[in-house]
Amino acid sequence: MQKLKKINQATCIAFLSITASIFITACASMKESTANGPLLIQEQGSFAAGGTVIKNPGTFDPINHGAFNPANQASEGQTLHGDHAYVFYQIPKKARKLPLVFWHGYGQSAKTWETTADGREGFQNIFLRRRFPVYLIDQPRRGRAARSTKPITISAAPDEQLWFGIFRMGIGAEFYPGVQFSKAPEALSQFYRHMVPNTGPFDLEVSTNAVSALFNKIGPGILVTHSHSGGQGWVTAIKDSNIKAIVAYEPGSGFVFPRGEVPDSINYLGGILRATGIPMNDFVKLTKIPIIIYYGDYIPIKPTINPGEEQWRAALIMAKRWRDMVNKHGGDVTLIHLPEVGIKGNTHFPMSDLNNLEVANHLSDYLKKKGLD
Repeated sequence: MQKLKKINQATCIAFLSITASIFITACASMKESTANGPLLIQEQGSFAAGGTVIKNPGTFDPINHGAFNPANQASEGQTLHGDHAYVFYQIPKKARKLPLVFWHGYGQSAKTWETTADGREGFQNIFLRRRFPVYLIDQPRRGRAARSTKPITISAAPDEQLWFGIFRMGIGAEFYPGVQFSKAPEALSQFYRHMVPNTGPFDLEVSTNAVSALFNKIGPGILVTHSHSGGQGWVTAIKDSNIKAIVAYEPGSGFVFPRGEVPDSINYLGGILRATGIPMNDFVKLTKIPIIIYYGDYIPIKPTINPGEEQWRAALIMAKRWRDMVNKHGGDVTLIHLPEVGIKGNTHFPMSDLNNLEVANHLSDYLKKKGLD
């Protein structure tokens, strides 16, 4: 009888062990399915935000001037709608309250946040799966917002190896050791095809007014910037209280400080990084919202002979000064240098690197901590 009881106990333990194993496997499978399964979109669309209208004097004659002839087009009495942002948005089912508004950097468009150069999901889809509404911007005079009210000459000079260095994938044509970018030739080709020119001269007011118009339309949200849009993001947040937080990936310029507290410029090989002074009543608006700044890998501590690295050395120094100044005045700025928290090998666009899920997880944890999810 005692022997039978022991057998029953052993059988019961084995059964529970097998059941637990099946349950864990099922949960893991469910999690994987959720990550790679269908995207459930409640609504999607696109619109123009902001912009201006100019009109030529005179009267438009639809009979004599109505034929489309680009080489000899009469413009009397005609209008031009331009300088707006183009916005594509997707709202998932059971959406979270605050959307993420993604703003690209210099030479880029909303493509920055879409499918990565090596064909994986970018932040657009990653955060849709996490139930955030997402809004992707092409800033005025760029990409699908190309209509400009001022002309510019667009160069066709080859320059792609310069971008390879500025985006810190490597030096010349050689990748950095351990870099989190695919070394497949097609991935590099896709990266180069992300590049888009300005179709009009850059204008800070034009860009920030358009993005502010976007927030006025959609209401409260979280602004996510990259590189050149980082400095524009500070200015837009000063203009628009609908921006409830800022996530800045590798801001490179446009750091604003209170007048009278502007730090010295930073000299680096290839240029000078200067900060800008603004009125204190504007600056303090940046102390009212949580801000997190991220920088990737391969940023030197000391001056180097490589201009592609040097400008980011200067940017990281200035970003730390900016963080300290905002926090000194009661703000809430966190600066994350990814290799210092164990996330290594990242380029100038961590949101698109091979480990972008790890980078996204860090942001998700931050948003949760700040009550923004």
